[in-house]
Amino acid sequence: MRHLISLLLAGAFALALAAPAPAYPAAAGGKPADTEGGTTPPVESATRTQHRVSIGGHAIDYTATAGTLIIRDDKNEPQASVFYVAYTLGKGGPDTSGRNHRPLTFLYNGGPGSSSMWLHMGSFAPMRIETASPAATAPPPYHLVPNQDSLLDKTDLVFIDAVGTGYSRALGKATGKDFWGVDQDVSAFTRAIQRYVDINRRWNSPKFLYGESYGTTRSAALVDALQDKGMAFNGVILMSSILNYGIRIPGYDESYVGYLPSYAAAAWYHDKPAHKPADLKTYLDQVRAWAQGPYAAALAQGQNLPPAQLDAVARQLAAYTGLSVSFVKQANLRIDLGRFRKELLRGQRLTLGRFDSRFTGTDPDAAGENPDYDASDAGISGAFVAAFHDYLDRQLGYHSKLDYRPTFGEINKHWDWKHKAADIEHPLPLAYVAGDLAHAMRSNPHLQVLSVNGYYDFATPFFITEYDLAHMNLDPSLRGNLQFLYYPSGHMIYLNTDALKQLKGDLAHFYDRAAPQR
Repeated sequence: MRHLISLLLAGAFALALAAPAPAYPAAAGGKPADTEGGTTPPVESATRTQHRVSIGGHAIDYTATAGTLIIRDDKNEPQASVFYVAYTLGKGGPDTSGRNHRPLTFLYNGGPGSSSMWLHMGSFAPMRIETASPAATAPPPYHLVPNQDSLLDKTDLVFIDAVGTGYSRALGKATGKDFWGVDQDVSAFTRAIQRYVDINRRWNSPKFLYGESYGTTRSAALVDALQDKGMAFNGVILMSSILNYGIRIPGYDESYVGYLPSYAAAAWYHDKPAHKPADLKTYLDQVRAWAQGPYAAALAQGQNLPPAQLDAVARQLAAYTGLSVSFVKQANLRIDLGRFRKELLRGQRLTLGRFDSRFTGTDPDAAGENPDYDASDAGISGAFVAAFHDYLDRQLGYHSKLDYRPTFGEINKHWDWKHKAADIEHPLPLAYVAGDLAHAMRSNPHLQVLSVNGYYDFATPFFITEYDLAHMNLDPSLRGNLQFLYYPSGHMIYLNTDALKQLKGDLAHFYDRAAPQR
């Protein structure tokens, strides 16, 4: 238990504040907190349309279903209407044969406070939005294109919006606080997935979870909760993970160690190393080793670090980060994310994106301490929001009197971060869910877990994902069920179309392994 508390205090990487920052692109404007309850009628709906797409050179007919699921409380009272869009192979409605053995994947973003629009429009649905990534995408008209890298040839897809986002809303006496928390959110998703499986007769389908960002926090706890209720899963895909929401406090330096390989990747991309290595992967292996060795040892000494060692570490840290030795020393060898995003290209009056450090932006004051905005967020949000609204209307034929909320800031503001973790007696003050995932893997030794990471992601650095997943205390017999893959992209890996194609190929192999044809 003391080790776990130490992880919570010292191992959190992305959050410098007690109230965690959203790990999703900010797009739509906010409204007052979702406390209205019964403004949405408790009726399940489903609008189905028929389509065709070419994937891997093969034409595939599919059905798109946009609709709502009603989840109920312990008294069987309607508690929320959950919006989803599902893509299933072939034509028609729910399977009536009882023999549907196609894999079924549930996908969602995180936030907290994000709809699933980002994954939906950018990754593996049959249609996707074109962007100019890693440059800012121009204003309308935007272009929706058939997605040749869709996963529909491998699995049916269900994109789910968390309650309070998208068209998902509380019902009756329920309010936001019934859903806006780590465990409350897991409970809502558990019931929504069970309901979808029930009404579509998919209990015997191989099942997968695919979460991005806070969606990985959700997935780690959700797979354990669903399996505890008797719904076994074949696989979990964690994209751009955050599994430990501890508080970063002075005196604990793990976050600086964890960020260093991501800083080095950004410096490499922007041609800052004096002698730039040709191979990024090999280079980052070198950076990892130095970060957890000499760098971590130097930080552990604090102010007692001998001057000669300080000089040596500062020179090497400057070489890896692309910053000057004097700046590194003035920062006491500890480079905060905002400072790095501002400092690396200061001489060019450019800042780096947080979600994707390939993106650059400009500030009115080049001498400032931190960037004024996130260029990797602003560069794509307008395209995603507009394209999704147009897609729902024109291609899926779905209409609602509600406002669609791509993101809803009130949710993150009011989020309950306490979590009753697996095998832990008392609730934890902030979410630590790697233990839940480990419990799910132990209770289902066939469960496969794939961690996919972007090298240029500053929101959820890959090295800290590796740290968290390496501390699950898995038995050696289970460690082969966990796999890591890396891509030359940022938080939203799929924005790099070459990375998307590579990711699709890797996922195809993952599905073949986790749900082999029988």
